[in-house]
Amino acid sequence: MANQTSERVQGIEGNFPVPAAVLAVLPEGAKVVAGERAGTSAWTKTAKVTVELADGSTKRYFLKCATGPTSRAMTEGEWHSADAIDSTVPGLVPKPAGWGEYYSEGEKYYFYLADFHDMDLSAAPEPAEFAALIAKLHTKGTSPNGMFGYAVPTVIGKMERTVTWEANWAASFTHLLEDAIRYDNQTNGLWPAYDAACEQLIKAVIPRLLGVLQSEGRSITPALVHGDLWENNVGVDMDSGDIVVFDPGCTYSHNEFEFGTWRCTWAFHFNSPTYMRHYQRHIEPSEPAEEWEDRNRLYSIHPYLIDSAGHPGSLSRKIAYNDILYLCEKYGPLEELEKYDPDGDVVLTGGYVPFVIEQMA
Repeated sequence: MANQTSERVQGIEGNFPVPAAVLAVLPEGAKVVAGERAGTSAWTKTAKVTVELADGSTKRYFLKCATGPTSRAMTEGEWHSADAIDSTVPGLVPKPAGWGEYYSEGEKYYFYLADFHDMDLSAAPEPAEFAALIAKLHTKGTSPNGMFGYAVPTVIGKMERTVTWEANWAASFTHLLEDAIRYDNQTNGLWPAYDAACEQLIKAVIPRLLGVLQSEGRSITPALVHGDLWENNVGVDMDSGDIVVFDPGCTYSHNEFEFGTWRCTWAFHFNSPTYMRHYQRHIEPSEPAEEWEDRNRLYSIHPYLIDSAGHPGSLSRKIAYNDILYLCEKYGPLEELEKYDPDGDVVLTGGYVPFVIEQMA
């Protein structure tokens, strides 16, 4: 981690004030020559930093700066996540350079620095190649202690995950989902019928639907997952044509957890079954395989609630609630709960809602 400072790099070009703390994570002898606002982010300020290296050549970096309660986990967690992915599948993420902290106008900030890539974010990654890369990440990225969790806190949206080590995946996922439920309730308020359904989901459905993965001789290996693998976190490098993923918040999880967001209303490439079919040529569904669809529905509740908390009043909470009711009726019936509505199931109705990223000033 770079040492904290309140200074900015002086005498550079561009419209972005580069914190001097960044110098500590650059190669020896490097000099910042420009800082330009670049990219879009809902929760951070982002920039392209041009550096002159000791040998006279230039190199570009992507800089992300954040402040607030989860900003350390956001930047430190991304550094650890990107470093883990880069060590497992070199080139899949922009190579991380470092992270650190600094002060600006009396407020503490944290930053993350990585190689800069000119990327096309609208292009659909080639399905077979992309699936092979993600399968490689999940296969080779194994937990250092054989447990589910992560060594440092990571973030999705603005929410810091609970990443305590667990031998049981059902227990680990329960932590993640309880975080999302709490985060959603803090933003959107309590909803008694929804809260009752969430309680039943945690009490009865998760132990049954996920517990079976590690019972009766079955086992699953904790896999390194990107943690927020949706279309706007995947690009194609415009110079090399290589697929690049970014903005990771990793955990060691059941590999299928990665694909909950592919079911969500904002999916526009990954909702095609072609991607999953190619992936499953490398890694088959966990047993019982016939429950893969229901596990995917369960895993999608997590990103729906993160979206609901980040975008108050969106449809995501209602969609998640209906999915919870479906799973409760099937795996943990409770008479007092409301009934699942097939007409509100976006997988059946084909609903699509574009995901809007807000530009932070």
